[in-house]
Order: sequence, then structure tokens, then C-alpha cells
Amino acid sequence: MSGTLYGIGLGPGDPELITLKAARLIETATTIAYPTLAGGDSFARAIAADLIPEGTHEIRMDVPMTTERAPAQKAYDLGAAEIAKALDSDENVICLCEGDPFFYGSFMYLFARLTDHYDVQIIPGVTSITTCAARAAMPLAARNERLTVLPGPLGADELKTRIEGAESVAIMKVGRHLSKIRDVIESLGLTDQAMYIERASLPEEVVLPLAQAPEKAPYFSMILLTKGADPWL
Repeated sequence: MSGTLYGIGLGPGDPELITLKAARLIETATTIAYPTLAGGDSFARAIAADLIPEGTHEIRMDVPMTTERAPAQKAYDLGAAEIAKALDSDENVICLCEGDPFFYGSFMYLFARLTDHYDVQIIPGVTSITTCAARAAMPLAARNERLTVLPGPLGADELKTRIEGAESVAIMKVGRHLSKIRDVIESLGLTDQAMYIERASLPEEVVLPLAQAPEKAPYFSMILLTKGADPWL
């Protein structure tokens, strides 16, 4: 016998966007796991803090923010091993994940390590893309339109090529790449059709036309861009 691992999507940050199913599982948890920034605070835990019962066993996974893959992979190896110990003791484990577990979510790395040996259930969460679109009042796709999702760290040439061939675009992980992305969009003459959103759904949220965006952006920021006439009219 072994416990079940639940990958819980928490949404973009506003605790009221946690789904009813996710809330129920967190409220009955005896063991939770979550990533932290190399020993610092956990954004995922902060979102769910009011739902976590007293006395819950907590597994912290200290994941370094670095472009090198090895340190983060080691952190997930250690986290998976500790989660496995709890599962082997017939404990269910609730793993907290910002946004959605399978949409740029860190939980997918634990899933890859544990799914062959344990029952793993995924509880989807509200994604950052849909939240940003809602906060910017910006419909992204209709009818047969395509939505292209691009990571900000892509090189300028590749970003330009992919945006040129797209209809609606969501650029994630903007952060320190804002200047490059802004230049690419400007070179395509699309600045007036782009919106900048940071920390969507949180009290410090910022929603601005890209032309008015700050010089620096946090990691939790996004640019949305649509082309052409409004397809829903």
C-alpha cells in the first residue's frame, strides 16, 4: 500500500482563484510539499497558507534560480525522494504548484520521477495566461485563431520569426528579457497592439500598454499581443 501524490494547481496568486477541489484537498492534508527559492520563501505556500492545517508535515524543495540545469535537477531528486518516503508510509502528499502543474509548472519534474511507481493525480489550476487576459480585458483567440505561447528567453531573431507568423501571442517569463522583447515588437510595428501585465491577480498587479511598461520587469510578468480586427465582432 502507498499514498497518492496530488499535484495541486493554485492559480496565479489570488487565493480566491484556487479551485474548490484544490482547497478541499489542501484543507485535509497531512503532508504537503512545495518549492522554495533556495531556502527563501515559497510563493506557492503563501497562496495556500490560510488552507494548510496546523501540524501538517511540510516538505520544502529548495530550487536554485539558475540557468544551469544540474542544481535544479538535484533539488527535484531530493524532493522526490522525501515525497516517496511519505508515500511509502501510506501518506497522501499534496504538492503545491503555482498556476497549473502541467503548464510551465515545476510539478512536472516530480511527476516524471514518481509517476511510474505511485498513483499521481493532477488537479489543474487557473493559468497565468488566462488570468492576464482577463485582467487586461484582452480576448486572445476566437473561432479558428491560433494562440502562440513563447518564452521570453528565446533569442531576438526567433522571437521575431514566431511573432510574425502568429495571430495572438503570449510571451511569458519576461523578466530581464523585457528590453529585448520590446525591441522585437517595436521592429514589427506591433507595440500599440501589445499589453504588459505583471503579478496578475495580486495586490501589486500592474496592467499597462507595452509602450508604458517599466524599464525592468519581475519574473512574474507577461506580454500579450493580438493582431488584426476584433474577431468576436
